[in-house]
Amino acid sequence: SWGSVRNAVSEAPNQSYKREPRPHTARFLSLVLLEKRNSGRSTAFGLKASSLKHLKMMSEKRKKVEALTRELELPNDVLLKVSAKLLDEFNKGLGRDTQESAEVKMFMTYVRDVPNGTETGTFLALDLGGTNFRVLLIDIDGDRFSMKNEIYAIPQEIMLGTGEQLFDHIADCLAKFMDKYKVKSKTLPLGFTFSFPCRQEGLTSARLVTWTKGFKCSGVENQDVVQLLRAAIAKRADIDIDVMAVVNDTTGTLMSCAHKNKQCRLGLIVGTGTNACYMEKLENVELWDGDYDEPRQVIINTEWGAFGDHGTLEFVRTRYDREIDQASLNPGKQLFEKMISGMYMGELVRRVLVHLAQQNLIFDGKLSEKMKTIYLFKTKYISQIESDARGEYDEARNVMVKMDMVATDEDCECLKLVCSRVSSRAAHLVSAAVATILNKMKRPHTTVGVDGSVYRFHPRFHFLMEAKIAELVNPQYKFDLMLSEDGSGRGAALVAAVAVRSKKK
Repeated sequence: SWGSVRNAVSEAPNQSYKREPRPHTARFLSLVLLEKRNSGRSTAFGLKASSLKHLKMMSEKRKKVEALTRELELPNDVLLKVSAKLLDEFNKGLGRDTQESAEVKMFMTYVRDVPNGTETGTFLALDLGGTNFRVLLIDIDGDRFSMKNEIYAIPQEIMLGTGEQLFDHIADCLAKFMDKYKVKSKTLPLGFTFSFPCRQEGLTSARLVTWTKGFKCSGVENQDVVQLLRAAIAKRADIDIDVMAVVNDTTGTLMSCAHKNKQCRLGLIVGTGTNACYMEKLENVELWDGDYDEPRQVIINTEWGAFGDHGTLEFVRTRYDREIDQASLNPGKQLFEKMISGMYMGELVRRVLVHLAQQNLIFDGKLSEKMKTIYLFKTKYISQIESDARGEYDEARNVMVKMDMVATDEDCECLKLVCSRVSSRAAHLVSAAVATILNKMKRPHTTVGVDGSVYRFHPRFHFLMEAKIAELVNPQYKFDLMLSEDGSGRGAALVAAVAVRSKKK
């Protein structure tokens, strides 16, 4: 998780759809309302003419910056091409004979139903998907629930160590948590959110396909992560836990939002990584090996972060995307994710800025050591910079101070442009992918449950997505975006609760 740059926009991302005024419209209105340009003379709104000087910043340099970053803008015809290619990959991933060669694996989760309001009991949830993990104790009574949770860090040496070290650390934190909340003597059902690409073999069995998001623990890939967790717990002998389900954060988000909104059938994450899941009809899942009892549906974990890994996205990737991929822990993998997620967005901006400085188009061509250092320009800085009002640069200057950079107003204006283009591209790519699923599901109305630091904290991401999905989806399929308030951990407990409910049948 990165930063908490909240504002009115990110506080209420479930508001009804409002289209923002386009920048050129706002600029035109500002000019029309300007009465006199004499320095210090007020305008119709009491603004000083000097405060609108940024409107004249279309210098030669600025024009060149706009031209050099235009490749980051993706018009709708390009986004529709992305959507068509993604749909092909979805269908390949669902096909018995084509899944192996598909970029997008469309893993079955074995989760067949959303909460119906009759679930009851006390559950543990474990949420692992980034540099921190959460342990939760949740009491569910139909539509009501109460929750206690603690966040634990995963040190870098454990992220890059052995699988045994990782799961021992998790079991240790679980024991401390149960001790603190005085439930150590109880046998509790646990829902495990494990947010890495896994091939599920049942509700309580998932093999890690590949590590992502900076993890490289040895001895875990191709292993069943539930077995590894159970082994670490059994070794301790001081806690008794019944793992009822393993899900990823998208499924957790879908379940968490469906508990509150009965139309939620799509879960989306735009945070450190990006991924989505949705409810698919069993008749479309050729690899389904379970029963065909009602409900004849299953949540599919798309693992769309790997879209493009076999070359299908070369028509939209830029030099910056290729540089980031080559320098990453997993070159050639998760290429769609690397164009979108919080792990890489700040670094994308930094690489664009370095390129512009080398052309002497920004910062007088001078770069600090910090600006030359990979991953030091944090993704949260983009949210800060874009939260400045038009023509104001307070947050941009604060970020530049942190980066040991000296920036003029014109530099700040170019910086905002670069941030805006990188974040807009990310939002538009995600929107194309969401529209692909909505068009595939063909539901009259679908709520999309969304979580992740990029969506939650970026000041425009929700609105960019809402507007772009509306342009790309078939107009007969209505949608709304719902922020998941409780994260994916509560969703994992709900999966466990639904599993317990189904067992009682």
